Amino acid sequence: MTRVSTTALPATMCGVVLTGFGGPEVLHYREDLPVPRPGVGEVLIRVAASAVNNTDINTRVGWYSKTSASATDGAAAVVDSTSDPDPSWGGMPMVFPRIQGADCCGYIAAVGSGVDSARIGQRVLVRPVLRDDASEQPYACRYFGSECDGGFAQYTCVPATAAVVVHSALSDAELASFPCAYSTAENLVDRAGVSARSRVLVTGASGGVGSAAVQLARRRGAQVVALAAIDKHQALRALGAHECLPRNVNAVQSLGQDSVDVVIDLVGGPQWPALLHVLRRGGRYASAGAIAGPLVDLDLRTLYLKDLTLLGCTFQEDRIFDQLVGYIERAEIAPVVAQTFALRDMALAQQAFEAKKFVGKIVLLAPA
Repeated sequence: MTRVSTTALPATMCGVVLTGFGGPEVLHYREDLPVPRPGVGEVLIRVAASAVNNTDINTRVGWYSKTSASATDGAAAVVDSTSDPDPSWGGMPMVFPRIQGADCCGYIAAVGSGVDSARIGQRVLVRPVLRDDASEQPYACRYFGSECDGGFAQYTCVPATAAVVVHSALSDAELASFPCAYSTAENLVDRAGVSARSRVLVTGASGGVGSAAVQLARRRGAQVVALAAIDKHQALRALGAHECLPRNVNAVQSLGQDSVDVVIDLVGGPQWPALLHVLRRGGRYASAGAIAGPLVDLDLRTLYLKDLTLLGCTFQEDRIFDQLVGYIERAEIAPVVAQTFALRDMALAQQAFEAKKFVGKIVLLAPA
């Protein structure tokens, strides 16, 4: 049984549908999509704003397929998803059509059975990692906007536990910049054990996750070195970076061997081996991206002789998102919104995203 607010739900809604792997032509803005209805334990959210993430582009072009070994800006589209066992963010075959969007700030418009109707009207952020509590596998989950429909529409359904109430004076657009990028960054710095005693190197520091990692590492008192294009350095220093280096710099020559405690890497690619050389003995390397290419050369002697820890960080414990919402409510971190677009202008927003001329996030505003 669905319980709704005093305003009756419409039958249809606007949204952007991904119809297959390819270029922007596989994104279709439609005004006749059925409004979903919340099932048992679910809530329906009226989306106010969402944001663009690397995963949206990577999924669209089929970059998660193991048949792709290129940088994210050079990935060829995968034509046949049945030829690869895991061409999606969550490692499952993609199902089309799909409404993407890992970010969502919105308002609960209806609740399914088992959910308190007092939740209707709450302003919420969606936790993008949707836990499968019925599974015996500890990392079992779905990803919002990948294995299920996401925030690139006027309405979306999620488990009630994934709709986290947020109390903040920030705008909907500002709040929509947080969920995916900042929870990814918080997961990286948390699992890597970043503390006030840490010197942290962040690659790809001007992007959504990178700029969030700079802030979140600084919040913990760490000393942050940011790798990014030179024209982004001023903005990164304003976010708290102590030192900024050009993105194609030789990290060993600039920083020195055994000079940092933690590497937060979102780039990968041919410069990757240097990242292990700048780590001190016992250092931690954490990754949640590979925009310069997913295949790297690892000398196992560097790994074991330096007692390094390598961390892949995609799955998140629920506490990571709860921590993030707490930081937002206490104004301990700030949103970095570079530009906003109307949802119908998704192709333009993704074009701006791929141009990489900004710091922070590109946000999409859903029609009222």
